[in-house]
Parts: sequence; C-alpha cells; structure tokens
Amino acid sequence: MKYVIASDIHGSAYYCRLLKERFAEEGAQKLLLLGDLLYHGARNALPKDYSTLETAAILNSMKEDILCVRGNCDSDVDAMVLEFPVTAAYAILPAAGRTFVLTHGHNEYACLKEGDVLVNGHFHVPACEQRGKYLYVNCGSVSIPKEGSPHSYLVLEDNVLTWKDVTTGAPYKTCSL
Repeated sequence: MKYVIASDIHGSAYYCRLLKERFAEEGAQKLLLLGDLLYHGARNALPKDYSTLETAAILNSMKEDILCVRGNCDSDVDAMVLEFPVTAAYAILPAAGRTFVLTHGHNEYACLKEGDVLVNGHFHVPACEQRGKYLYVNCGSVSIPKEGSPHSYLVLEDNVLTWKDVTTGAPYKTCSL
C-alpha cells in the first residue's frame, strides 16, 4: 500500500488544497494526518489563506481517505466541524514489515519495540533518525515549516519514505526502511 502522511495544516486553506492535489497525484490509498488541522496555535503566525471552515470543507471532501490522530492544537470544537474521527492520541499501522506508531508528537509512547517506527509532526522539521531501538520520523509541516525546511508531506511506499514539497510535489529527501 501507498500512504501519504502529513501534519500541521494549521487552518491554511491554500496548503490544504495543495495537499489534496498531491494526494490525488500520488494515487495513495490513505491520507494519514498527524494533527493540528484547523487552529494555527498561539505560537505561530497565521498561515497563508487561514480559514478553518474552508480547510475543514476540503478535508471533509476526503473523509473516506483519512486516518487522523489529534494534535495539541486540535480541540473538541474541531471535531464538531470535521466529518472524520480526530480525537485519537495515536494510531498503530502495520506496514512495510514494521509497526508504525503515528502520533502528533507532543507525547512520548513507551509501547515502542525494537524495529518500530515512530512517525509524527508537531516540530515542523522533517527527520529520519535511529533513536535507540526505534526509527524516529517527522513528516514536517504542510503550512508552517521550520528551520528552513519546505512545506512538506511524506510518502510511504514499499520500504521507502520520501519527503516531498507540497507546492511542487518534488521529492527532496528519502529514507529506506
């Protein structure tokens, strides 16, 4: 299976539209969203074309394709306007012969075993690094990237993770599992 993994849309209708376009182009079976969908957060500037309702409408149009975990900026009010579940703290995904633990990133999880992959957003910086017994992966941020990284999403296909620029769809980093 092919998955698109993204996080930290933060209410940017502009970047959410681009993510929807990239998801369609990728031909992936699922869009895995790692939280912070609608609210921009008190520490962030407003992202381009900030519109929580328009962002919700774009995401709702894709509801059958989405698996989502809750971010620190997601609230119960967000769950009222989104037509797919958004309140899970984490999700477990068996893929590529490994167990992927999907989180937003503001919590630690003791359930990680040797060879597992922890995937999150939250920090807005793409990463792929071994951390003791597990592989740590960050998909970056769709709308508010940090540390000079591009507006990004991640593709998981076969045994390869590929980070792509959401504005162009061009890959800029890979990590083999």
